[in-house]
Amino acid sequence: AAVAMTAPAPGLISVFSSPQELGASLAQLVAQRAACCLAGARARFALGLSGGSLVSMLARELPAAVAPAGPVSLARWTLGFCDERLVPFDHAESTYGLYRTHLLSRLPIPESQVITINPELPVEEAAEDYAKKLSQAFQGDSIPVFDLLILGVGPDGHTCSLFPDHPLLRGFCPSPEPRYKSLILGGGAGRVLRGGAWGGGGASPSCPLLQRILEDKEENPLPAALVQPHTGKLCWFLDEAAARLLTVPFEKHSTL
Repeated sequence: AAVAMTAPAPGLISVFSSPQELGASLAQLVAQRAACCLAGARARFALGLSGGSLVSMLARELPAAVAPAGPVSLARWTLGFCDERLVPFDHAESTYGLYRTHLLSRLPIPESQVITINPELPVEEAAEDYAKKLSQAFQGDSIPVFDLLILGVGPDGHTCSLFPDHPLLRGFCPSPEPRYKSLILGGGAGRVLRGGAWGGGGASPSCPLLQRILEDKEENPLPAALVQPHTGKLCWFLDEAAARLLTVPFEKHSTL
């Protein structure tokens, strides 16, 4: 069960005693942001998800965090994916496939409101098809605007399958992911979200990498250092091991 706790305020670097506490607070942030958006004029909540270790973390914590809102609330959620590999949904590397198995089976979000790629198309056509689906899901927006993106940081500083030295492209585009062709919601998307959260716990990313992302002013910053939403704020979620070398201010959180 998720630990009952208030999510940190956006714009902060929040450090937790353990990955479990980090996951519980991240789930609470999603629940609180959803409640705020559903009570607003649009009466909907659009959430973008990354894969990797975030899948198991959210699968463990999010169902309990959003349960009090009930199925009527979840029926007004829209889900998209910040990056996706062009593989069948039953493949072990499919982001949507992993969420479908571990999380969506426990959340009554209508299947029609989960925006997925068509893995049977070639990569360029799949990108165009996904862009059309996003336009349909975000009617009235000149470009899709998610209320919250939950991003991860790779061991080389990549995010959204945008790897170091790769041009930040707007919209979904082919990615140089080495094992499979990927589709990514590119750099432009990271700037138009209404809020962002990073789940950077554990040994990956490393302490020196996070210090470099959060503290260094580099001529060519790593992709994870470039995401700056225009209309929202970033909230970093780190565990103590990952944040060990940071010298910038952060808030320490604990449920103990």
